[in-house]
Amino acid sequence: MSVVFQKTPYLTDKPFHYCPGCNHGIIHRLVAEALEETGMGGNIVGVAPVGCSVFAYDYFNVDMFEAAHGRAPAVATGIKRAKPDSLVFTYQGDGDLASIGTAEIVHAAHRGEKIATIFVNNAIYGMTGGQMAPTSLVGQITTTSPYGRDEAWCGAPIRMSEMLAEIPGAYYIERCAVNNNANIIKTKNAIKKAFKYQMEGKGFCMIEVLSTCPTNWGLNPVEAMKWLEENMIPYYPLGVKKDKGAL
Repeated sequence: MSVVFQKTPYLTDKPFHYCPGCNHGIIHRLVAEALEETGMGGNIVGVAPVGCSVFAYDYFNVDMFEAAHGRAPAVATGIKRAKPDSLVFTYQGDGDLASIGTAEIVHAAHRGEKIATIFVNNAIYGMTGGQMAPTSLVGQITTTSPYGRDEAWCGAPIRMSEMLAEIPGAYYIERCAVNNNANIIKTKNAIKKAFKYQMEGKGFCMIEVLSTCPTNWGLNPVEAMKWLEENMIPYYPLGVKKDKGAL
């Protein structure tokens, strides 16, 4: 019998720990398939964050480092400078990247570090109990904003892709989503492009992926996908924010 489908070897066989309906599993798969298709073999190093994907080192079948909360870009910078021929990527959530790690991601982009970042934005702190994140939407109910995020008190949700795209050292920034088949394909292609640019020694690359958090949003997986489409995508529009390679 011929094999019509086979799991990428860049994912281990360890079962995911994520909640039902969480999109991290989809995104992990896309990252792993993109890594396989780069043809880099074992010359790949990933950096895991603190957050829901803190155990990413158990799932990606490549060399992995665990960074302190928010410090993945700094760790990746050291790895890439020590091993310039390696493909180096970080995998981070919005609490890790857009809050405690803001300085690290901004300055990595400013320096034009030749790393690729996968930024998963689910608009909430997932691992620690559903608190309001810098990316939580105005009016969004969280454990620390039980009446909804108040823009006058907390400011507007931060659009990281648009902000980083303005930095000269940033080479490629795109926002994607995994809410339907078409967007899943676009997300994988964007990740592959970021890895390609990284291997070619271009500047900083980041792919933001809008994701759901059914548990902390208080929705079932189907409702969560609909909430993402109706609320997140209008505020966080999909598409390329910067691509120097396309100029």
